[in-house]
Amino acid sequence: MTTDTRLVVLDMAGTTVADGGLVERAFAAAAGELGVEPGSADHTEKLDYVRATMGESKISVFRHLFGEEPLAQRANSAFEKAYGELVDGGHIAPVAGAREAIEALTGSGRTVVLSTGFARVTQDAILDALGWRDLVALTLCPADAGGRGRPYPDMVLEAFLRTGAADGVQQIAVVGDTSYDMLSGVRAGAGLVAGVLTGAHDEPALRAAGAGHVLASVAGLPALLDGAGA
Repeated sequence: MTTDTRLVVLDMAGTTVADGGLVERAFAAAAGELGVEPGSADHTEKLDYVRATMGESKISVFRHLFGEEPLAQRANSAFEKAYGELVDGGHIAPVAGAREAIEALTGSGRTVVLSTGFARVTQDAILDALGWRDLVALTLCPADAGGRGRPYPDMVLEAFLRTGAADGVQQIAVVGDTSYDMLSGVRAGAGLVAGVLTGAHDEPALRAAGAGHVLASVAGLPALLDGAGA
């Protein structure tokens, strides 16, 4: 099964990109924009929700937290602005071995797509900061898949449709660091769904959401797909 994988859909922050907790820092800026006091019970409750929903489309998170669409859009804009400024400030780096893993996957004839729950402007800022613009065939954000991010399967299926790299969804591998990554892969019918331990969620959470494999990091993915890993 694993040796027949033709399309690999990889998450970015926490999976291929180490951002050192920038999501929480950017959330603090967004919450402050809407008057949520740092250290308050409201702030703690909202931050807990952000942590629990890592991997989800950020605008969806803010819709849940703030309800009214204008408030959600305002919070999302503040979040993306703060995150982008942190990225531009050099606060991100590739997960160790991530670029090499991606190059090994493409070198073996597989197509790699990078997906994210961030807006396109933030995704592009990350790609530019890492020099990854030309690293993969396609990059996707929720807006590229009709606006629905994880845990929906839409971005995985969009990758399948746009690339034409696989004959069926069983030839797709979905890899990420959150429960929502795992759910999106399962719901898309991916033949392989794997979690990595370099990001938000631990092995029990990843397994509970449908991970068939859990790796220390994405660096172990080529060996897994070639049948040398577990």
